[in-house]
Amino acid sequence: MKIAITGKGGVGKTTIAGALARLYKDKGYKVLAVDADPDANLASAIAGVSKIQQEIVPISQMKKLIEERTGAKPGTVGSFFRINPKVDDLPEKLGIELLGIKLLVLGGVEKGGSGCICPESTLLRSLIKSLLVERDEVVIMDMEAGIEHLGRGTAESVDVFVIVVEPGLRSLETAKSINKLAKDIGIEKIFLVLNKVRKGEKRCMEEKARSIIPNAPVIGWINESQKVRLADIEGKSSYDLDKIFVEKINSLKEELGKAVS
Repeated sequence: MKIAITGKGGVGKTTIAGALARLYKDKGYKVLAVDADPDANLASAIAGVSKIQQEIVPISQMKKLIEERTGAKPGTVGSFFRINPKVDDLPEKLGIELLGIKLLVLGGVEKGGSGCICPESTLLRSLIKSLLVERDEVVIMDMEAGIEHLGRGTAESVDVFVIVVEPGLRSLETAKSINKLAKDIGIEKIFLVLNKVRKGEKRCMEEKARSIIPNAPVIGWINESQKVRLADIEGKSSYDLDKIFVEKINSLKEELGKAVS
């Protein structure tokens, strides 16, 4: 399974990505978790805030590595560099072990946007392609609100593209934009997960989601949880503190499996 998870900032996508990584690991799978959000917090979602997380250096900030692999210094635009750098050894060299899960933190590219052609973005895109095409683990990508690290060459290797939404039209409108971008590059299996759902809101949220994004079915929903909020405040993993939340994540995992079978 290769799963990409995205959504508007603050909707809980990182919490869900971290819990899915823990659940797949507990089910006996080899798991590679990829933090592709510049606001990197996947490590804490997996294992809680720790000294390890504070010491992590994102790959996009490893200037010596980027220059070594691409032949150009980070931050340069318009210079000559390798467009297919060697990356297949990086998960073993740079992966961080967290509770039996291998974590890679990509970071963001400071200059340019989604069309940035620079050494650091080229290295990250090549690495993502390698992870999705060549690896045999369950790969779970926690992405920013978009498809920054994905391109047409890797889209077909994403088994499931999950957009997390919370109650509110702004979250759904962001999801609509993400859905269009994902469709444009060829991602086929796109689903919505409703998060932070309060009592009585589920049906209303599903109806609004169907009307705004009719071609992205709702594949799961997760209740608003005081325990999840407290876990975030205390710097702990929600997976360790809320059994009901874990049950919902397990239901989501089962639905994801059905979606790609």
